[in-house]
Amino acid sequence: MCGFLAIIGKGKDSQLVAELSKRMAHRGPDESDLHITDHGHILCHERLSIIDLHSGKQPIQGTSTAYMVHNGEIYNHQDLRTGVLTSHQFRTHSDSEVIVHLYEEFGYEFVGMLDGDFAFVVVQGDDFIAGRDPLGVKPLYYGIDDRGRYYFASEMKALADQCSSFSTFPPGHYYTPETGFVQYYQPAYMQAQVETNPVDYTALRDSLIQATKKRLMSDVPIGVLLSGGLDSSLTSSIASRLLKAEGKKLHSFSIGLNPDAPDAKAARKVAEFLGTEHHEIHFTVEEGIQILKKLIWHLETYDVTSVRASTPMYFLAKAITEKGIKVVLSGEGADEVFGGYLYFRNAPSVEDFRKETVERVQRLYTADLLRADKSTMAHGLEARVPFLDKAFLDVAMGIDAQDKLPQTYQGIEKYILRKAFDTPEDPFLPQEVLWRQKEQFSDGVGYNWIDTLIEYCTAQVTDQMMHKAATQFAYNTPSTKEAYFYRMLFHEHFPQQSAAQTVRKWIPKWQENTDPSGRANAAHVQADTQISAQTSALAS
Repeated sequence: MCGFLAIIGKGKDSQLVAELSKRMAHRGPDESDLHITDHGHILCHERLSIIDLHSGKQPIQGTSTAYMVHNGEIYNHQDLRTGVLTSHQFRTHSDSEVIVHLYEEFGYEFVGMLDGDFAFVVVQGDDFIAGRDPLGVKPLYYGIDDRGRYYFASEMKALADQCSSFSTFPPGHYYTPETGFVQYYQPAYMQAQVETNPVDYTALRDSLIQATKKRLMSDVPIGVLLSGGLDSSLTSSIASRLLKAEGKKLHSFSIGLNPDAPDAKAARKVAEFLGTEHHEIHFTVEEGIQILKKLIWHLETYDVTSVRASTPMYFLAKAITEKGIKVVLSGEGADEVFGGYLYFRNAPSVEDFRKETVERVQRLYTADLLRADKSTMAHGLEARVPFLDKAFLDVAMGIDAQDKLPQTYQGIEKYILRKAFDTPEDPFLPQEVLWRQKEQFSDGVGYNWIDTLIEYCTAQVTDQMMHKAATQFAYNTPSTKEAYFYRMLFHEHFPQQSAAQTVRKWIPKWQENTDPSGRANAAHVQADTQISAQTSALAS
């Protein structure tokens, strides 16, 4: 939705702060504002108008002297307005405004009351609170400069060269000068001892429908990212049904190297089945390579799989905003929740499988969520992720891991999700898409993208450079020439050690080839044949 920069502490030049904030202007092309509080703290905001297009400018002042900046969406803001906040006078119709009033009403203990995707800072006098949503759908960084001033920013580029140290703000936490970091999000599925439930297909289906319905909240047109894989196809199907009931037509978008890319072909099938207004975007390998340096500046990571997958998403986001769409639904999170990556087939035990799903969900903010946010917000496009809805996670993550294990269903990943939406009397998707094999996004746009990208990066890095990699990059030393090249571009933008330490590399477990491509798993070659042969028997 936006980008913000908050500096808590006196004496910072306001013109410089405005320039720092403008480094994130791509996140909020509609409005920009800067406010200096009575105590000298500075709040900046770059706004992408989605809810309350005319009066939702930030920072927003509360009933008292508290001010707030926020990035994201609060899906239960109407319930909060008419519930616990009825005594407060609202200045706007923005969903964001509930945050400052909740602070005024409840102090620090309000963050868990928010249902949404968010990063925010509230300042009153010299007191302040910063918080981030449960899974880290929205990015947030924090740092301290040599004068002891606190910085909070939606992207690292706004504070990296200003702070003596900085880091990623942990998801599911809030921070105050009185309490330090407090973990407010501690669901049952993250505990060491977990009570699980057998799969309830109706509850699973209904909770995803409700999670998607929430995310249609908008005063501007909404689209869907439709790769043709299971996850994006399901969210597209649900959204299409909900909008059709309101007399609206859904815009769907896919991308590939050409019309024959695996994802492009599957997406066309889904779009035709759903009756969406479908837009197919193409890019060339050469175009992808040309934008790598700029892309890594936007992404703020050197993780290999994030860069690979973000390139097509970057081009897709640009085309979507050119169509006048500001919000899209996306399928991130399903593979982590249900163990959908092909390497999950190699899990040595049910408990190892469960622990890996939990860890992957907890680390989404370092990989897929970072990619989904920054490659879309590079063009002022907001991506919403129904699979990471809190209520849906309570249902899906509470299911017995044995019911998620691909081996339980002869190797079919995400079987229970497929089965929940296998409703022959009123089908959500064509059978061949509902039971389609997992294809990672960077592979699905066309295999030649990854193959040629690796060749190009390898040609840019000499053997001598690789020999000295541990000296050049002592932290998180790159192990391949492709990884070295991305790290080199990242270092040009962000040479600070703190910047390198914000990145975690995505590496699949339980397979000899640790390349993050789904094709590196032996199951990729045989999975289509297996699924085709088994679908009829297992789906009955």
